[in-house]
Amino acid sequence: MHSELPNIVTVLEGFFPQAHWVKYLLIWENVFFALLIVVFLTVIAYLGSRKKTIVPANRLQTAVELFVSVVDDFVCGILGRQGREFTPFIGTLFIYILCMNLSGLIPFLRSATSSLSTTFALALCVFFYVHFAAMKKLGFIGYIDHMMNKPRGAMAATVILPVFMFLMHVVSELIKPVSLALRLRSNIFADDTLLMALSSFGLKGLPLLLFCTFIVVIAAVVQALVFSLLSTIYFALFLIEEPEH
Repeated sequence: MHSELPNIVTVLEGFFPQAHWVKYLLIWENVFFALLIVVFLTVIAYLGSRKKTIVPANRLQTAVELFVSVVDDFVCGILGRQGREFTPFIGTLFIYILCMNLSGLIPFLRSATSSLSTTFALALCVFFYVHFAAMKKLGFIGYIDHMMNKPRGAMAATVILPVFMFLMHVVSELIKPVSLALRLRSNIFADDTLLMALSSFGLKGLPLLLFCTFIVVIAAVVQALVFSLLSTIYFALFLIEEPEH
C-alpha cells in the first residue's frame, strides 16, 4: 500500500494490474521519477544555453545565469576561490534535490527524495567525491595524515593515538552520508505523508491543506539548501588549510 497520493505509476497499476511492465515500473518507481527530473533539467539547461549571448537575450538564460552566479558565490564564500571547481557539482545537487522535493506537489508525480534509496545514493555521490577531491589535493600521504589529525612530535611518536584518531575519523566520515540521507528522506517523507492525510479530509480540510502546502514548499527549499550546505562544509573540512599556531 502507498502512503502517498496517486501517481502515474500507481494509476497505471490500477488500469493494468497484471501487466509485467507496470510491475517493473513499481519496482523502479523512485528511479522513474528521479529520471523524469533529470530529463526536465536537461531540457531546461539546453534551452537556457542554446543561444547564449553576452547580454542575456531571454528570461531563461537570465534565470540560469543568476542561479549559477548565486551558487558560485555561495560555494566560494565557504571554500574560497578553489570552490569554483565544485560549483557545478553543488549547484546540480541543489537544483536536482529541490526539483525532486517539489515534484511531489504536482498531481500524479511523487518526490523521489521521500525514498531512502534515492537520498542515500545522493549522499554516496557526495561522500566519494569529497574523498576523491581530498586525495587529489592532499595526495595519498597527506590524506592519511589529515585522517590522523596531523599528528606531530610526541603525539606522532605514540603511534597508538594517531591510529585511534584515524579510526575515529573513518567512523565519522562513514556516518556523514547516513546522516545526510536520513535527514533529507525523513523530512520529505513526513511532508508528503502530511499532505496525503490532509487531502483525505475533502473540502473541509482545504484551507489547512493550502497552508501546509505553502509550508511544505518552504521546507523543500530548506532541505535542498541544507543538503548542499552540509556537502560544501564536508569539502571545506578537507580542503581548507587550518592556520598554523
